[in-house]
Amino acid sequence: MSVPRRRRRLPDEVRAAAVRAVLCLSFTLVGVVVATLASYADSWLMTPALMAMGLGVFGTMWCLLEILISRQVAAQRLRAPGSAHPMAGSRTPDPLAARPLPRPGGPPRQQPRVPTA
Repeated sequence: MSVPRRRRRLPDEVRAAAVRAVLCLSFTLVGVVVATLASYADSWLMTPALMAMGLGVFGTMWCLLEILISRQVAAQRLRAPGSAHPMAGSRTPDPLAARPLPRPGGPPRQQPRVPTA
């Protein structure tokens, strides 16, 4: 008997982008309904409703693109090289990390020896 896998929770930025996309889509659908009803009634509201619908379509596409980009960013953060945690980043030492500067005129500093077993 197999146990169903639990779905992982979406990262916060992806969930926020999805909520914005749903809100923008609902705004667009309301604009479509108002524009349709205004066209049947031959009302002056048809022009603002069509403009709102056009902005809604643009906003919905923008939000869908934001979802795709934020999912890619979250996936890259999860696949960081050698990380056990999404925010851990890389474990390789930074070649440009701060090192102590040699003292002028003095002998070079010796690295502490690590006893080997």
